Amino acid sequence: MIRVFLVDDQQLVRAGFRMLIESQDDMEVVGEAGDGAEATERLAVTSADIVLMDVRMPRMDGVEATRVLAARSERPRVVVLTTFDLDEYVYNALRAGASAFLLKDAQPEMLLSAIRDVHGGDAVVAPSVTRRMLERFLDADEAPDPRDDRRLADLTAREREVLELIAQGQSNTEIASGLFLAEATVKTHVGRILAKTGSRDRVQLVVLGYESGLVSPGDR
Repeated sequence: MIRVFLVDDQQLVRAGFRMLIESQDDMEVVGEAGDGAEATERLAVTSADIVLMDVRMPRMDGVEATRVLAARSERPRVVVLTTFDLDEYVYNALRAGASAFLLKDAQPEMLLSAIRDVHGGDAVVAPSVTRRMLERFLDADEAPDPRDDRRLADLTAREREVLELIAQGQSNTEIASGLFLAEATVKTHVGRILAKTGSRDRVQLVVLGYESGLVSPGDR
């Protein structure tokens, strides 16, 4: 069973998510909270695999709550949910350690699929949404030089190439096809890149690609 914890300041929203999740044979809701502070307190004593995290909440918002959870040794994966497509809070939440970003008006099937994917170790952010979000907050005219970013120092030329394609939103299958590699080889490269850069998942690699200047807004 995938254990899901709900965090949203609107009780009706939590009730809707609870009904959807508990209709699935492989999921269960193990708790809920109305703000980030309550969530971090309850998750200190409640085991959960996935946290559905709202962004804008009283007392402690979803960004700070995600940061607190990401710092723990036993940490659930966070799926950020927001009403706003291009919300600065969401960008900050991804940097804080969230594994997925979805809009609240996403189809139920998409939300359930995202929960399963993130639970399986993947990260879920639509490439188009990622690019639009980063383009808003990263100025192409002030892009840093990737040679100055110490997080990239240990990467091989091939690993940098793979990271660049990840940051452009390409899947492992697309990267394998473009570089004429086996998909298993690409997965190995991705694992090494995660380890060398200290990134938690694919979402953070996308952010790293832009922050370091390896990729610029508008690159495809």
